[in-house]
Amino acid sequence: MQTGFMLFYLITPILLQGCCIRKQQKKMTGVKRDATNQHFRAVEGELFMMPCIKSLKQPARTVWSRSGEDKNTNKDLTFDCGVKFVAKVNHSGKYTSLSGRSIITLQVVASISLRCFQPSEAKVTLRVHTGGEIYCPSHHCSNNSDTIWFKGNKAVSEQHRASCNDEGLLRLCQVYEEDTGLYFCDRQLMEEGIQWTYRRAVDVTVITHLEPSKCPQIKNPAANMTEEVELGQPHILTCEVFFDFEVDFLPKVQWFMNYGDNMENMTPLRMEEPQQKQETLEVLEVIQTAVIPEVMPQHLKNTFTCIAMNSVGNSSVTIELKQKTKVTWPPLVGYPFAAFLLVVLLGILLRVKWLEIQLMYRSHFQHGQHDGEKEFDVFLSFVWSPLSAEAPQGFTLPSRSGCDCNDEEHLMSKKLMRCDESKTAQKPLEVLLPHVLEVHWGYRLCLPERDLLPGGAYTNDVVLGIKRSRMLMCVLSADYLADSSAVFVLESGIQT
Repeated sequence: MQTGFMLFYLITPILLQGCCIRKQQKKMTGVKRDATNQHFRAVEGELFMMPCIKSLKQPARTVWSRSGEDKNTNKDLTFDCGVKFVAKVNHSGKYTSLSGRSIITLQVVASISLRCFQPSEAKVTLRVHTGGEIYCPSHHCSNNSDTIWFKGNKAVSEQHRASCNDEGLLRLCQVYEEDTGLYFCDRQLMEEGIQWTYRRAVDVTVITHLEPSKCPQIKNPAANMTEEVELGQPHILTCEVFFDFEVDFLPKVQWFMNYGDNMENMTPLRMEEPQQKQETLEVLEVIQTAVIPEVMPQHLKNTFTCIAMNSVGNSSVTIELKQKTKVTWPPLVGYPFAAFLLVVLLGILLRVKWLEIQLMYRSHFQHGQHDGEKEFDVFLSFVWSPLSAEAPQGFTLPSRSGCDCNDEEHLMSKKLMRCDESKTAQKPLEVLLPHVLEVHWGYRLCLPERDLLPGGAYTNDVVLGIKRSRMLMCVLSADYLADSSAVFVLESGIQT
C-alpha cells in the first residue's frame, strides 16, 4: 500500500508537468485590441472587472460610463477598467469609453437562473510549492472551449509561468505565494448571432499547509498580568491570539470569569464579534474582546481567563483586576508647573520690590569705608511736603558755621533749644531733622539745597556728594517717591 502512495505522488507531478508542456495556454493579451463593440455577462453578487481597451487612438486604461437612455436608471455610473466591483442587476446596460469609440453591453443575470450554480466554486485554496488546479465555475455544465483565464485584467498566458488551460481548467505547474488573488475565466457564447463573453470570478488563496502544526499562541495579555480598572465603570478585556492557517478555519477564543482561584468554576463572559487579520501566509491573528458592563468590588476578587483552541490543542492565559489609584494632581505635570509658577511669582516680586530689597540689604549688611576720611557724615535727602513748605518762613536751615562754634556758644544754643522745644515739636520732620542731626547730635550734614553749588551738573554733584558722605539718609514719603530727582538720589545711593 505504501508503494502505491509513493508511485501516486511521483506520477502526479509528471502528469501535471506533461499537461503544462503539451497544452500551453494560447498566447492572448490581457487587453482587447480595437474592440469597438463587446458583450459581457456577469452573475449577480460575484466580483466583476471591466476590460481595458488598447488601441492606437485611446489609452490602455479605460473609463466606462453609462451611455444613452441607460443614464436615467443610474446617473453618473462609471467604472475604471481593472477595478473590481460586485455586480448588481442595476449595473446592466450599455457603457462607452471616454473617447466614444468603444461600447460594452453588460448584462448581469441572477444566480438562481443558472443551471448548476455552486457558491463554493468561487473560492479555491492551493498549497504553495505544489501543483494546483482552478476550475471555471459551472465547469461541468458549460461549454468550456475557448475559455481564457485572467488574473486581474492580465491574461495568465502573459505571466511567463508554467501553466496550461485544459477546457476551462487552469493548471498551475507550481504554486507560488504570489498566485493569491482574483482570477477570471471568460467563456465565449454565441446567442442569436451575438458573441457574449461570460465572465466568472474565482478567489484563490495560497497556503503553506492544510492543517495547523501547533497550538494557538496568545500574544496579549501576558500570563498572570494585572489590569487596572475603575469601580463603577465598564471595562474591556482583549485577547490577541495567533493561529496557524488551516482549511475551514474556525477560530475559537473565549473569555471566562473564575470565582476566586477555582479554575473549575468558570462563567463565560459576553463577548463581541471577533476580528481576524492575516498576518502572514501561515499565520492569522484573531482579536477577541469581552465587556464587563460595570466593574464591581467582587470582580477584584475573581480572575479572568482567555482560552484559544484549534484542532491541535488549546492555550490559556489568566489575569487579575485591581482598582486604579486616582491621582488628583499628576506629578509629572503638576510639580514642574508648580515650580515654574513659583519662579514666575518670585521674579515678579523681585521686579516690584527690588528697591526695597536693596534698602533692606544695605541696612543689615553695611559695606564700604566708615572712618573719618569722609567729608560728611550724612547725605540727607528729602522733599518738602505741602504742609512743611510753609514752615521755612519762620525757620531756616542751620548754617555750616553753626557746627564750628565754641563750647560756650554751643551750650547757649542748647538752652535756647530747650526753651523752644514746645514750639519746635510742632514743626514738620523735614524741618526738624536737619536741625536735630546737626545741632543736637553733631553730624556733618550734606544738604543738596545748601551744599551743592547751583548751576553745575546736578547728577554729577549728587553722585559726588553721596561718595563724600559716610551714609545716605532719605526721608521717604509719597511726595518723595513721586519726585524724579529724589528717586534719582535714592537709586544713586544704592548703586554707589
